[in-house]
Amino acid sequence: MAWDEWEQLKAQAASRHSTRMQLNHIPNDPGEGVGQGDLVAGHKDLEVVGKAAHDLFNHFTDYSGHARVASEAAAGGLKGEGFALGGALEHVTQRWSEQTKTLLDACAHISNHLRFTQNQHAADESYIAGAVSSIATLDKGFDDRKDH
Repeated sequence: MAWDEWEQLKAQAASRHSTRMQLNHIPNDPGEGVGQGDLVAGHKDLEVVGKAAHDLFNHFTDYSGHARVASEAAAGGLKGEGFALGGALEHVTQRWSEQTKTLLDACAHISNHLRFTQNQHAADESYIAGAVSSIATLDKGFDDRKDH
């Protein structure tokens, strides 16, 4: 491509559109291009979900631990006295522990994933800003060369 052809293409593009790049644009008019029911989740929304998952993890760990210890003690006491109910309660306590671990793993996964997502988006934003800045610097270099 010849230099004159490049300049002509740049001039045509500039006449059709603004030279500024705009990503993830939401129109000023709410009815323009955005349909009903579009999913929108802002940083604060995700922060609330992550905090709720973290709080549930912490509180449920404490409360479920108390219930498990009390149930194990009751099951042991009943079994020691020869009651069949003791074995049944022991089985329920084991299942309770398994289900508790599953719920706690899910809460930790949600909280950790949201934290990872937040960090990844920050890294992506930084990369995009650097790339766009590089494009502006390159474009300025072309403009400087044109003046000579």
